[in-house]
Order: sequence, then C-alpha cells, then structure tokens
Amino acid sequence: MPRSFMFTKEEIVAAAVQLTREKGIDAVSARSLGEKLGASSRPIFSYFKSMDEVKEAIAESATEIYNGYIETEIKSGRYSSYKANCMAYIRFAKEEKELFKMLFLTDTSSEDVSDDSDENEIEEVKPLVKILQKQLNFSRENAELFFSETWVTVHGIAAMLATNDLDWTDSYILNVLNDVFTGIKYGIENRS
Repeated sequence: MPRSFMFTKEEIVAAAVQLTREKGIDAVSARSLGEKLGASSRPIFSYFKSMDEVKEAIAESATEIYNGYIETEIKSGRYSSYKANCMAYIRFAKEEKELFKMLFLTDTSSEDVSDDSDENEIEEVKPLVKILQKQLNFSRENAELFFSETWVTVHGIAAMLATNDLDWTDSYILNVLNDVFTGIKYGIENRS
C-alpha cells in the first residue's frame, strides 16, 4: 500500500513562500519549514530532493506572484504599458519585500555567470523594449537606451522601498517617474 503524505507538494510550497514572506529566504530551512507545517521535515523530502529544490519552487511561486502584479497594473489601465510594468515592480517591492529581495536583490557575484544568463536577461527585456519603440516612436537602440536609463531609477526606488530606506506614496513615485522619463526622453531625442 502506498504511503500517504500529510501534506501536498503545493501546501509545502505555500508554507515555504509564507515563511519567506515573514522571515526572508535565508530563514527557510528543513527545520523551520517543518515547524511552519507543524510536522517534521520528513514530508518535505517526500516531494523534494533537497532544500535547493524547495527554494527553486519558492522562486517560481514568487515569480508567479510578481507576474500577477504586472497583469493587475496593465489591466487597470491607469498607466501606459511600460509605466504599468514599472509601477508593478515598485508595488511588488513595497508589498512583498522579502519576495522582492529574493528575486531581485540577491548577490550573484559568486555565481558562475554564463553567456546564457545574459541572453535570458535580454529576452526578458525585449517585450519592454518593443513597447517603448511603439509608445515613444524610438528605434530599437534608443528604446534600449531609454529602458536602461529609466530602469536604474525604477530599480533604485524599488530596492529602497524593499529595504525600508524610503516610504514614498504611489503619487510621489509617479511624479518622480514622470520627471525622470520626461528628462531621459528629451535627452535621447535631442542628442547630437
């Protein structure tokens, strides 16, 4: 007779995500997750080979949550597509601080960075660059430049919100983004 498990894989991932939200990814261990589940760590390893696999599942779930933020902002119709992506990123950082830190503020300097990771990053940016090309009537090169220069501000605001260095309202953030976007657009359009 097959063994029945007390928890499903989805319940374990949900508990791991909640633990990450509460204490950060570094607090997720077999012991702490078992405690969160009110059980030993045995059920965890019925579904996962290692805690690294659990953390990969947490990252996948966090990415789905983040993508939900993007979808919500775009569907709201309050902003242009690009600005909706920016505001979603910032709102995710503000409301899901630990998940944001795990996805976007992890030190990767000791990781083996291959050409594939650079290619993946470019693939992730392509849709935003295409939006900017259409929205601003920019060449691909100018849209990439606009993205690079504006994203520094977007990421900076998000990182400072996630680490409690800022406590700006959405309207103030929007004013800052409008000023930065206008200035960068003007600079690109008027380069000699």
